[in-house]
Amino acid sequence: MILALVEQDGGKVNLHSLEMLTLARRLAEETAVPLHVVVIGQVVDGLGAHGVTAVHLAEHDALDDYAPAAWAECVVQLIAAERPTAVLAAGTERGNEVMAYLGARLGVVMAANVTAVSPGDDYRVTRLRWGGSLLEEAWLKGEPKLLTVAPLVIQAETVEGGAVEIRPFTPQLSADGLRVKVYGRTQPESGKVTLADARVVVSGGRGVGSAEGFAVLEELADLLGGAVGGSRVATNLGWRSHTAQVGQTGTRVAPDLYIACGISGAIQHWVGCKSARHILAINTDPDAPMVTKADYAVIGDLHEVLPALIAELRQRIQSK
Repeated sequence: MILALVEQDGGKVNLHSLEMLTLARRLAEETAVPLHVVVIGQVVDGLGAHGVTAVHLAEHDALDDYAPAAWAECVVQLIAAERPTAVLAAGTERGNEVMAYLGARLGVVMAANVTAVSPGDDYRVTRLRWGGSLLEEAWLKGEPKLLTVAPLVIQAETVEGGAVEIRPFTPQLSADGLRVKVYGRTQPESGKVTLADARVVVSGGRGVGSAEGFAVLEELADLLGGAVGGSRVATNLGWRSHTAQVGQTGTRVAPDLYIACGISGAIQHWVGCKSARHILAINTDPDAPMVTKADYAVIGDLHEVLPALIAELRQRIQSK
């Protein structure tokens, strides 16, 4: 049996968990075993369309929100009962953290950010290294095999699934496992599009010049129904909140259009936006890495280019 940890928030499955389930289903099919998932706290629907045959639902009063050690303990107890050959999770902050706890508890190595798997006594895995600039081929040993799937690399697929069996269980949790836990959440402003969900992302870097300089980016994003992001420099300088950071240590985005304004394009930022379908760079430096990698580029001062672009968009909107 292949076991997958599915992340959910309010009953909605995380997109990267669905991407992970695509690889998990393929692995289950290649090894002729069923695909089971573990869901913590709240049951979710629609998993049969991703090849899942059984859902192990961990129910406990203390599991009302994320607690990494407690989540890992749930999976450890399930592994002892079900003996899966492999355990997978999405390569998100939560997925990587829980799997690291799991590896430490079981004394088994964990392969992070995997993009492909060839099963056998040992798994041959391909995984992202150095922020996605390098693909590594490696052998994964241990029982069970532990791995996380790189986000925004595998397209989530659906299949013609059957009935899914729900198997509730109550894990035994210790106070030590609950010392780290999410006790509250801050919700985004009502009606605002999040970076992760936006079809258009307008991001600014050092070239924006100031926090006030982001006003024109916000105006463009509003016109396009998108969200505003920033580079690490912009967030470190306090021009934007760190929740708006796009990059290896921020949010990784995959919009239809990514507009990079005054961003040089260091590898850490490129990792965060390279999954966009189209990238437009606006920069005064024609040799900036972002310009050379982008699908389209405008060489010029963003404070002149963006107002002209906004004026043209408004005129076209009014003429419709």
